[in-house]
Amino acid sequence: MAGAARRVVIIGYDEAELLDIACPSDVLDAANRMGLDPGYEIRLASMGGRAVRCASGLTLAAQVRLERVAGPVDTMIVAGGWTYREQALDQRFVDQVRRVAGLSRRVASVCVGSTLLAAAGLLDGRRATTHWFYADRMARDFPAVTVDPAPLFIKDGPLYTSAGVTSGLDLALALLEEDHGAQVARTVARHLVTYLQRPGNQAQVSMYVAAPPPERGVVRDLVRLIESDPAADLRASTLARRAGLSTRHLARLFEEQVGSTPSRYVRAARTRAAARLLESTRLPLAAIALRCGFSSTETLRQAFLDHFQTSPSSYRLVQRRRSAAG
Repeated sequence: MAGAARRVVIIGYDEAELLDIACPSDVLDAANRMGLDPGYEIRLASMGGRAVRCASGLTLAAQVRLERVAGPVDTMIVAGGWTYREQALDQRFVDQVRRVAGLSRRVASVCVGSTLLAAAGLLDGRRATTHWFYADRMARDFPAVTVDPAPLFIKDGPLYTSAGVTSGLDLALALLEEDHGAQVARTVARHLVTYLQRPGNQAQVSMYVAAPPPERGVVRDLVRLIESDPAADLRASTLARRAGLSTRHLARLFEEQVGSTPSRYVRAARTRAAARLLESTRLPLAAIALRCGFSSTETLRQAFLDHFQTSPSSYRLVQRRRSAAG
């Protein structure tokens, strides 16, 4: 006999991000289509049961008034949206978020929806994430919350917070894995043609999204050298001699034009080069470290962890799974 469906309440409001609602709902709906027992009963809730006009201009019909949600609720998910700060100041809305959270087995947010959880006092004393662009503001507004802008999502007890927009997919897959196991989550990820699956501690910002190099000048030439030959002697003193500058002057130019010291830029460039080799080759880590200018596999590993919050081995595994899914 089939068990009772897990009740999932997604909370929306005007100017919510459509993907913040669609990513978790579509992941759980895909699980339902596999015939899971128990499955998920997914409902969109809003204040007064009003339709949710998303930031894209599309309108979603809410199925339930937030004020009338009764327990028990399996999972409450709060979407992010452009009006999140106004919502955080709406005491009636915040009170309802807090009330429904109290009826829920677990609570989650996508993107800046974490600010609404924080406004309700649900994240006090906990570690949480949000979209990297808004992390500093959230940390200032809610000093009782430990805001970490790096990971895709964070689980702290029964509370999950996730980063921007499509990280809602990663969050929902993690919830699904918690409920039904890794194999089910991988099957759904394959169906959705997405990562199988990105670890929660993977960095939010893509490793291939770096600041553009300067358009002209000595720093541009040095950046091209660094990117083209990461295994070369790229010590700051060597780069300064090549440019005919003092190391202090070179450091000042790098800070002004690329926002980094020469040594930090070199380390980041070597790490990006290693990521490309991890993705495109089967070279062992020792060979990749050598080709990219790292003195050992351990220095490569530490640079990867510092820069992207995941290990080289984990990154390579995710990329292989992704290729297999395609």
